[in-house]
Amino acid sequence: MITLTRHRAYTICTVPGCPEYTTGGRCEDHRREAEQRRGTARQCGYDRTHEREFRAAVLARDPVCVLCRTAPSKHADHYPLSRRELVAADRDPNDPSSGRGLCASRHGQETARHQPGGWANR
Repeated sequence: MITLTRHRAYTICTVPGCPEYTTGGRCEDHRREAEQRRGTARQCGYDRTHEREFRAAVLARDPVCVLCRTAPSKHADHYPLSRRELVAADRDPNDPSSGRGLCASRHGQETARHQPGGWANR
């Protein structure tokens, strides 16, 4: 690791063979490429039907995070199967029984643990 400016550590981009420095993870070019491959939330299936049928129902059922039991639920998380796994199993990914309400912190932790790379990691 090389420090180029005061209080800011830089590392090499995590994409093999890329020599660019970044403040963490991928360089800007590779970050942009990954976003284009991943597509928008709508392209990944998170459309108005998802918001109306899945998200609204899950958050109404679980107004408090089911994991920490203290913070308000902000995210309707697919569980125990991911949205991708539900689609692959030919199950309705908008069925609220396939979800749980999570706070922002727990949702980020769970996504990182169970889907490293997220939708970009196909």
